[in-house]
Amino acid sequence: MYAKGMTTRDIQKHFEEIYGAEISATMVSNITEKVVALAEEWQARPLEKAYAYVFFDAIHYKVRDDGKVVTKAAYTVLGVDIMGHKDLLGLWIGENEGAHYWAAVCSELKNRGVEEILIACVDGLKGLPEAIKASFPNTEVQLCVIHQIRNSIRYVGSKYQKEFAADLKLIYKATTKDKAEYELENLEKKWGKKYPIVTNSWRNNWEHLSTFFKFPPDIRRVIYTTNAVEALHRQFRKVTKTRSIFPNDQALTKLLFLAAQDVMKKWSMPLRDWAATVSQLALFYEGRIDLGL
Repeated sequence: MYAKGMTTRDIQKHFEEIYGAEISATMVSNITEKVVALAEEWQARPLEKAYAYVFFDAIHYKVRDDGKVVTKAAYTVLGVDIMGHKDLLGLWIGENEGAHYWAAVCSELKNRGVEEILIACVDGLKGLPEAIKASFPNTEVQLCVIHQIRNSIRYVGSKYQKEFAADLKLIYKATTKDKAEYELENLEKKWGKKYPIVTNSWRNNWEHLSTFFKFPPDIRRVIYTTNAVEALHRQFRKVTKTRSIFPNDQALTKLLFLAAQDVMKKWSMPLRDWAATVSQLALFYEGRIDLGL
């Protein structure tokens, strides 16, 4: 019940109404504390040596800390291994999402046995690609195109948003990188003077925004957004929506761990058409992954 998002008082009331049993909210809390040791063991477990894709993202919550309510980030790392199976590699709670903290996360992944990440999919946090490459220098980084589009449209006047979005679509839906760069130049010529912050952002981030163009459509579809980890975050929000503030980091970790375990039960099958995908990845990254053949 706790893993499904019920509060300790909800569970207390449920037991009383359904079973006629009187238990205190404190007792429920103490029982759920047993999960903490399991969460710590899970967080420290050894990981696979190689992952085809790893998605880095964070979700934010209000947590009471030293008598103050602060916003903290739950750092989430979701991996897809060489067999095509998804796995949540870990959860970390820290103040303010930042490249420095992500660097520590990457270092921990390496210490837990990860040697190879082919493609890292990230949001637009400045410094995150560098933080990843500090631990995994051969990893290719793909910035989430959807995040980039959303952030761009926010700075465009409502009168022009539809037209601007249509011009952006010509870039990220292009069939080749050369075609995309041609459309990016057109965007700069048309909108550069009016919205230089937006066009400069596309140009400055182009190295990591354009990584996906080198791959065939089935790989592009997976890596050009962080949708995989955002789907997990939607499940987190479902079970945390009844809590506006968490009393401490441990309470947040406990609930997210339980929610994650619930979601991961459904991750028993590899990604769609994985046999063809991993064969293509083996060609692009020859010698870096072992298919056991």
